[in-house]
Amino acid sequence: MGVAEMNTATERSLLIPPCGGTLVNVVVSGEERDEPLRKAKGLPSIQLSARSCCDLELLATGAFSPLEHFMGLEDYQRVLDEMRVAGGCVFPIPVTLPVDPGPAIRLDQEIALRDAKNELLALMVIEEIYERDRVEESEKVFGTQDLRHPLVAEMHRWGPLNISGRLQVLRLPRHYDFQELRLTPAQTRARLGSFGYQNVVAFQTRNPLHRVHEELTKRAAQEVDGVLLLHPVVGMTKPGDVDQYTRVRTYKALTERYYGPDRILLALLPLAMRLAGPREAVWHALIRRNHGANHLIVGPDHASPGVDSTGKPFYGPYDAQELVASFSDELGVKMVPFGELVYLPEEDRYEEISKIPAHARTATISGTQVREEYLDNGKRLPKWFTRPEVATILSGAHPPRHRQGVCIWFTGLSGSGKSTTAEILTVLLLEYGRQVTVLDGDVVRTHLSKGLGFSKEDRDTNIRRIGFVAAETVRHGGTVICAAVSPYRATRDEVRNMVGKDRFVEVFVDTPLEVCEQRDAKGMYSKARRREITDFTGIDDPYEEPIAAEVTLTTTDCPPEENARKIMRYLVEKGFVRSDLYGNH
Repeated sequence: MGVAEMNTATERSLLIPPCGGTLVNVVVSGEERDEPLRKAKGLPSIQLSARSCCDLELLATGAFSPLEHFMGLEDYQRVLDEMRVAGGCVFPIPVTLPVDPGPAIRLDQEIALRDAKNELLALMVIEEIYERDRVEESEKVFGTQDLRHPLVAEMHRWGPLNISGRLQVLRLPRHYDFQELRLTPAQTRARLGSFGYQNVVAFQTRNPLHRVHEELTKRAAQEVDGVLLLHPVVGMTKPGDVDQYTRVRTYKALTERYYGPDRILLALLPLAMRLAGPREAVWHALIRRNHGANHLIVGPDHASPGVDSTGKPFYGPYDAQELVASFSDELGVKMVPFGELVYLPEEDRYEEISKIPAHARTATISGTQVREEYLDNGKRLPKWFTRPEVATILSGAHPPRHRQGVCIWFTGLSGSGKSTTAEILTVLLLEYGRQVTVLDGDVVRTHLSKGLGFSKEDRDTNIRRIGFVAAETVRHGGTVICAAVSPYRATRDEVRNMVGKDRFVEVFVDTPLEVCEQRDAKGMYSKARRREITDFTGIDDPYEEPIAAEVTLTTTDCPPEENARKIMRYLVEKGFVRSDLYGNH
């Protein structure tokens, strides 16, 4: 079915119309692509981040209707202040294109937008250039400047300018996985319309589904007398989430075996989540309306990034439900609360907790228990909790904790004792069966980061490079020890998010500056004091101490070996080292 046919089908459909009345489509197809493709060869280009590629795809196909391009200043400011675009439509999340200044970033310049592999995606005429206020955006969108929020940390490496202008999308980002499930909003609407129901209830998910989710979604579809749109996010989710390939395999297994085919549509959403809690929940409602849904299931802690640097949740558990409900009439999307269901072993069924007698025997397993008590220990999830097919997929993709990757990140002043302690820890880990990769700051600068200086920008680049290698090592089940000054808190937290917070162990080597200077075998502090070198951490450039490191070491009263054994004890406690192999550490 072509785009024109799908739009016609949309007009005839029983489904709720898109926001703004018309599904935006800025994809250029057929012979109309020839001239833009020819022109692109002579245009300056910018490479889009993975996040911007996701945004471009959803802009192009109408998932963000009525938005037709990356936001200009008026839209951006009104979204921050009022959760609306300039025309008045509800839109709670800024969708912008951040860039660094450069010769191609000027008004009326046409540019080519390319992905990380330099493949052409779109042409854009720059009609607006404006400065982005990172602090204001953090406070108004996320309600915090805490760098433990993944997006707040990530924003520190976005360019300081936003650009906006007319788009011609020549090719959507390529996806080779699960292609039959990658439906555009128009395709989703056409498929939903074929079921013949007016009501569609969407379920936003970025995690595997268990029996309780299955029961909840089936009940929701029955209650609205409609179709379930199972709409998992496969763009950018929360760092550390189960990978999309594993998740989608579980969704397919469930929908093919346990749902009636006349009441469910499984489709994938290439959304780059912001983890903005309540605002994001409203955004999810808007996006699902554009896909044809007029109901959205919203659970506790919807789109939450977890806890902040003090251990407190970023958002209240029901904040998202309340905000979506307040916009429900205007958006035309009814909020369906995720009621708490529990399992009744004696009756082999799930029931709402409010309907269960006070002394009834129940069984539940939390998400933390799934990971820590079952998957991390190689223990199979029970049939009452999850379908056997899902349990098999998860156990195959999730090795026991002692075989999972982990990053031990040493940070502290030059001369604090990072490398010495890391060297001893490496030996101890090898003794207990963990293969170790060591990324020492000095060695990395000789190879991976050769040519970089010591400006803040170059230091951040160096740490991100180390972080990228560390994240890849951890993803493949390896143990990586990184020892680098890494003076800036935002960049360290960015690396934490790259690796996954549950596999990142920050070790703060807390040695006073005067002690580091006394140990200065290289004479670097002396040169910095004499101004022979500049931008030296601790002298004329700041060191930002961790707020909540997993392990803090002192070296003035504790020798390196004892400190290394302290880290080992922490790794054993967290399950990264087998406790039954643990000796005198």
